[in-house]
Amino acid sequence: MKLYGHTFSSYSWKGLIPFYACDIPFEFRMIDQDNPANAAFVQQAHPAGKFPVLRDDGTVIVEATAIIEYLAATQAKGAGLIPAEPRDAVTVRMLDRVFDNYVMGTAQLSVNAHITDADNPDPAMIEAASTGLLRAYRWIENWLGENIFPAHVSLATCAAAPSLFYADWVERIPEDCPRLAALRAELLALPSVSRCVEDARPYRSYFPLGAPDRD
Repeated sequence: MKLYGHTFSSYSWKGLIPFYACDIPFEFRMIDQDNPANAAFVQQAHPAGKFPVLRDDGTVIVEATAIIEYLAATQAKGAGLIPAEPRDAVTVRMLDRVFDNYVMGTAQLSVNAHITDADNPDPAMIEAASTGLLRAYRWIENWLGENIFPAHVSLATCAAAPSLFYADWVERIPEDCPRLAALRAELLALPSVSRCVEDARPYRSYFPLGAPDRD
């Protein structure tokens, strides 16, 4: 299997974590100026030219969530990515959407504002990111107070780890969300996630808001 992406990309992390955690053989194909053929393949394979994209012989899977679902369905080592119990499976899929849409997606508002105009980012977009992230953080904090986060490594882990890593760079997890802060630390300590953090380290200067001197 070949996974196309970039080691600094949050959604590439989401696709990489299950391969690392489940020890599934694959080849990572970097999308950068040194590998134009990889970029050309992604542009052809994905409806919006985005990565990650997985190619498994004649099968092409786009979108990180679908890639994880594919690994869970086709790889014996990846069976635990989606719980066998239907209600537990619903929970990890729900959390996947929460972290993608309301954590990573909301953080991206601020990132996009800085990409568009680094010197004068749109204050409305910055405020929307801050407000939206704090709301999402507190929802997850409350959820963690009443539920147990699914066992690692599941689809929920794969979504939460990169989302919380980068979102915390945009808007720090506040002190009134200790469970969420603890979850972030727990996720970053997982070997599969730590590997992504280290592989991305050379590219931190790319972060539009300026990468903090931590993590």
